[in-house]
Amino acid sequence: MSQLDLPLILSAAFIGAASPGPTTLALVGTALEQGRTKALLLASGVTCGSLTWSIAAALGLGAVMLANAWVFEVIRYLGAGYLAWIAFRSARAALRPGVATVRSLGTGSRLATFAQGYGLHITNPKAILFLGSLYALGVPADAAPSQLALVVALVGLQSLAIFHGYALIFSHRRAAALFLAARRWLDGVFALAFGWASFKVLTAKLT
Repeated sequence: MSQLDLPLILSAAFIGAASPGPTTLALVGTALEQGRTKALLLASGVTCGSLTWSIAAALGLGAVMLANAWVFEVIRYLGAGYLAWIAFRSARAALRPGVATVRSLGTGSRLATFAQGYGLHITNPKAILFLGSLYALGVPADAAPSQLALVVALVGLQSLAIFHGYALIFSHRRAAALFLAARRWLDGVFALAFGWASFKVLTAKLT
């Protein structure tokens, strides 16, 4: 890439963070069973996990790709393949009958709840590969430190708003019930979104 593409980065990051998955379901379950405070603590841990991967991607990938162009292509194809896999899983979930089940975290102390949220996201392969391919596609290899800091800050603030927003919304039982009832439709929408994203990554004109 020859220039920073913030709309692409923020749009893709929004889809990745907001789409239904283990993190979303854990937030739903924790908000329902443990309350708003524990859900917000869990969301804070998830946000810090996302920020960790974002900083690692920003600091490492640009320099590596600048020296080795083939690394860019490997990351690009891995990212596109993983996006296609998420699209397939979302489509399969959309076609599966029944209501999604949730699991509650946050049964320990406040620090333990935060740590559970951090661990949930730091070990999530979606976060690892998604953020890696996101920076590879939207951030030029010779990006200035100020550009990298801007991307990290904006992606981090967006993730904070999404995960903490979920914690607040799902602390209301009616909202959580509506989410679970609409889960299959949401999975269908995100299957299309991730499939399109995979196609765009594979067919992007790189300079």
